[in-house]
Amino acid sequence: MGNPLLDMSANVDTGYLSKYGLEANNAVLAEDKHLPMYKEMEEKFKVDYVAGGATLNTMRVGQWILQKANVFSYFGSVGADSRAKTLIDNAQETGVNMKCQVNGQHPTGTCACLITSDGKNRSLVANLAAANDFTKGHLEDKDMWKIVEEADYYYIGGFFLTVSPESILEVAKHASEHNKYLMMNLSAPFISQFFSEPMVKCLPYIDILFGNETEAVAFSKQQNFNTEDVKTIALKAAALEKTNKNRNRMIIFTQGCDPTIVVVDGVATEYPVDLIKAEDIVDTNGAGDSFVGGFLSQFIQGKDMSRCIEVANYAARYIIQQNGVAFNDKPQI
Repeated sequence: MGNPLLDMSANVDTGYLSKYGLEANNAVLAEDKHLPMYKEMEEKFKVDYVAGGATLNTMRVGQWILQKANVFSYFGSVGADSRAKTLIDNAQETGVNMKCQVNGQHPTGTCACLITSDGKNRSLVANLAAANDFTKGHLEDKDMWKIVEEADYYYIGGFFLTVSPESILEVAKHASEHNKYLMMNLSAPFISQFFSEPMVKCLPYIDILFGNETEAVAFSKQQNFNTEDVKTIALKAAALEKTNKNRNRMIIFTQGCDPTIVVVDGVATEYPVDLIKAEDIVDTNGAGDSFVGGFLSQFIQGKDMSRCIEVANYAARYIIQQNGVAFNDKPQI
């Protein structure tokens, strides 16, 4: 489950970020001051449109790696408009089984992806609109709940904590009771900072927690870990109280080009990242989402951790060489 957004991606200068009080490599929810930006982007820059939202990016990448349709099903809320059709068609082309809740009150959500420094940095501004309208009623539909019951793994973006924590808990309890994997993502520093209450309620159910180094530090502050060392944060996060005692919590923290830290059964391991030339980087937007998609494509097949991380890094490396989360060929792995 996640927030389906139609990504609007454009290369801009750093002055444009300043105009709207934005920072490189950060993600925020749109405030009133940001709302004129979406139309202005279309007028001032060349804008690419791709099905997005962090969780949907992950699902699309996982499907692209597997090359087999309908392995991943996706829940989220969209408007009754043409943007929803563009988004759903785009996602289904990659094989995702799209089962969105349709809400006529608001338009389909959009995310401004402002690319700076020749693709090295990105600033995300999400206008959730209809994505904010998801309700637990979607899970109460018998056809939708059947999808939940038949699934073996659940992945929910941290951004969804801002929308429907009660839906997360409904799925989380089912996962725990049936010894299935619940996986979540810290998603952005502001989630730990401003949505700590729903996060704390969901945390005991999480079997695998993903994040990057800046999100890990924000999480550490929220948890009063009193450290900014990413490996220490990962170990402490893994040791937090857990509802399903059948397995220990796994933590996976990426650090850009620095090694990925993975904690399994209380032991932290570093996995090096294969670097690519700076000039080959087109757009870092979606790198973390793609990493998780690559990881899940292997993890659900029971592959060992080194293979899961290898494919995760391959997916991230591929996507940062594209404009947006887009696929120009079949995976070479």
